[in-house]
Amino acid sequence: MTRPGFLFCFGFGYSAEWLAAKLLPQGWRIAGTARDDAKRAAMQARGITAYPFPLPDAGMALAGVTHILSSVPPRDGHDPVVAAQGDALRLLPDLAWAGYLSTTGVYGDTGGAWVDEDSPLNPSTPSGKARVTAEAEWQALGLPLHIFRLSGIYGPGRSAIDQLRAGTAKRIVKPGQIFNRIHVEDIAQVLAASMARPAPGAIYNLADDEPAASSDVVLEASRLLGVEPPPEIPLEQADLGAMGRAFYSESKRVRNDRIKRDLGISLACPTYREGLAACLARPSSN
Repeated sequence: MTRPGFLFCFGFGYSAEWLAAKLLPQGWRIAGTARDDAKRAAMQARGITAYPFPLPDAGMALAGVTHILSSVPPRDGHDPVVAAQGDALRLLPDLAWAGYLSTTGVYGDTGGAWVDEDSPLNPSTPSGKARVTAEAEWQALGLPLHIFRLSGIYGPGRSAIDQLRAGTAKRIVKPGQIFNRIHVEDIAQVLAASMARPAPGAIYNLADDEPAASSDVVLEASRLLGVEPPPEIPLEQADLGAMGRAFYSESKRVRNDRIKRDLGISLACPTYREGLAACLARPSSN
């Protein structure tokens, strides 16, 4: 546990909400940006100072900030936070830690082979290429930056359990396609551990211990709920949009040794089985 500071979150979304739930009871001051009025009102109700993006007065909003986290995705191939607030971020006198949430999409398709943080960046989709650019733009700011490359994020409210209950789950099958996931609780614990043990320049993969096919996850969620699993759908018959097709175009296994070795992480949800069971036990998010 690090001494309470002042965390500013660009894009106060799902992962930031879980991190805030860890830090607020420790006395942290937290602020962040959100796009809509309702979200900002909900943040304020939790004691989190909320702003629109871009910040109307960055000097005022960021005064005293010690930690920065950005989960804002690229826009038009570049990072919007760096573009709008980069100059202000460079001037922060007390900044001890900055975190950027990227994705394992920067590694591209490896045909199921393993990657780690030192693997070459070879993105094969437009979103993956934009993430490589965004990482470089953040690195160029000269901040005490830590990059977190996230596998498929899931958790309460955002899992195969919820999709089955909503009737939207599909068991799409592409032979050989495999990928890792990361439960939002583990994202929050990794971020908190990094904040307590800063290592500027560090890059961390956030992934579970068992890469698996998406159809296997839907089968396990069906078993936990005691319902008949949806029928298998071959990928070519799945009628996916551009994002879905891009997702199924890649297959990789992601190593997570560094978060365990350098940050002392023991995953709360080492595989999708524990993760889905946790979602079932705790149906609502933070």
